[in-house]
Amino acid sequence: MADATFWLANGKTITVELLPEAAPNTCASFVWAVKHHIYDGHQIQRIVPGKWVDLSYDAFGKEEAKYLIPSEFTLHPELKPLPVAAGSICMGGYGDMGLAGCEVFFPLTDQPQLTGTYPVFGRVKSGFDEIKRLGSVPTRPVTDFPYEGVEVNEPIEPQVIERVSLNPADFDLPAPVRMTHGQLPLTWQSNNP
Repeated sequence: MADATFWLANGKTITVELLPEAAPNTCASFVWAVKHHIYDGHQIQRIVPGKWVDLSYDAFGKEEAKYLIPSEFTLHPELKPLPVAAGSICMGGYGDMGLAGCEVFFPLTDQPQLTGTYPVFGRVKSGFDEIKRLGSVPTRPVTDFPYEGVEVNEPIEPQVIERVSLNPADFDLPAPVRMTHGQLPLTWQSNNP
């Protein structure tokens, strides 16, 4: 058993119990991202009040984070998807292009329509109050988002993840299976911060 802790600049923490048995490749991709400091120093980019807190949509502006992974349930059809619900952590995705390699989100409420598409790979052990606070911070709409019909709001005051750590610190999983072909999301092709 392993946990991941998000250390926020305001001194708060969010600790997640990782569930590699529920979504092994997705969890492996998250662990890879933590070990490569993808989340460190990142300002949370997308909040949809009442729905979710989405850490990034531009792969954190880091070239090494711009990779897609196959659908967990195509790789592992024997797995039953956990429900996308408040208190879980999920990997985001781009429809037929695949799942994001590193872009995770916290549902603020149960989202049954997302179950089986966006894999749950962990459960919040502590800090859900902080996730709810993030979900209610003042935001402004992002007007130059390249996909139609997607609600994107950014916090007016930056909400910064200082770092993410693993416990135990030496917890490791195999390298994630990555997609090696296909188009990258439009949001990864821009130079937005």
